[in-house]
Amino acid sequence: MTQQSPAYLLLACIAQHRMATTAHLHALTAPDRHPNTTRRRLQALHEQHLTDHVVLARPSSQQLWYLTPAGRDLAQQLPELRDQDLPPAPAEPALAARLRAQHTVAVLRTHLAFLTDARRRGDEYGPLDWTPEVYHRLSESRSEALIPDALLRYTANHDSGRTQLRAFVEVDRATMSSERLASKLMTYSRFLDHTPSPAPAQRRTSANTAAHPTWMRHYPVFPRVLFVLTDASPTTLENRIHDLRAMAAGNPLAARLARKVPLGAAVLEDLEEQGPSAPVWTPLAGEDTTPRGWAEL
Repeated sequence: MTQQSPAYLLLACIAQHRMATTAHLHALTAPDRHPNTTRRRLQALHEQHLTDHVVLARPSSQQLWYLTPAGRDLAQQLPELRDQDLPPAPAEPALAARLRAQHTVAVLRTHLAFLTDARRRGDEYGPLDWTPEVYHRLSESRSEALIPDALLRYTANHDSGRTQLRAFVEVDRATMSSERLASKLMTYSRFLDHTPSPAPAQRRTSANTAAHPTWMRHYPVFPRVLFVLTDASPTTLENRIHDLRAMAAGNPLAARLARKVPLGAAVLEDLEEQGPSAPVWTPLAGEDTTPRGWAEL
């Protein structure tokens, strides 16, 4: 398998996104080819014992692909993934795939909405520019962390130049309370302010040096925060967006985030139908609730 081979990209995509259906992988890697091309490539990876799959329940009945331990070991050596800490293979991968399938599919649908829109617009955003579950420590304990559903890195091309955009993405399927969803804004605010405690030796040598927030080690600017909602009635989704706005206005931590970071919420089906650059995002801060594109938040 060479670095330029289609199988190489398929393996990298399965590793990057944890698992994906045949249709997702085709849209990610070869949307201009016949779907049978992707099916043959996946079968070849399966015959090499690098991937396996489960069949999702009806009505989709799609194959959901994931890496075997051998596939994970190989993927960890890929240059694109060397700086990522791939999750360990679960003890029962088929069961884990079925348990995580609905959320994983919703997250991938969100990524594909951005990818389809970027291809149409001529922007720079590829299959591997969406990284799920990036770990960010919030305290000295590893148990306190911010882990967004995904981080996207996107470069928009326009007449006046290029703009690099980053966003933390939370995909909500209405499986948690609206209050718990809105409280994630407070977690992002904590990450915005979190500054690591220096070691004793560092305290002595850098007493006059101001410590920088943790996020500055990873990002030139703090990424915007996007909430993508699905799997509920229009009224329920509207209410959840209202609760996000109420949290951003009423909670001191969330309000501090809202003053410094672009925040928005949208419905997944709107992203798929119109594209993320369309005016489908409701701003979560300020009085003006006029929908806009995600880059205009």
